[in-house]
Amino acid sequence: MNEDDKPGRPGHMQTEVTQRKPRGRLGRDVQNKIGQQLRAMYDGVVNDGVPDRFAEMLRKLDDQGKDDKEKGSAA
Repeated sequence: MNEDDKPGRPGHMQTEVTQRKPRGRLGRDVQNKIGQQLRAMYDGVVNDGVPDRFAEMLRKLDDQGKDDKEKGSAA
């Protein structure tokens, strides 16, 4: 008797079909509700834009990066 001949084991051509466990998936209605709530919470943040002090900091960093790049290519 070899491994495949043991009682309770499928033969060469037969395989047991294992059922997958259901994963914790949310229904479409729940996903839509979460999306609506997230949009409601964050729409105001998106519409506020970037504060002036941050925009100024970003401009300075961009200018500094350009200066560093020009110095590197001139060397």
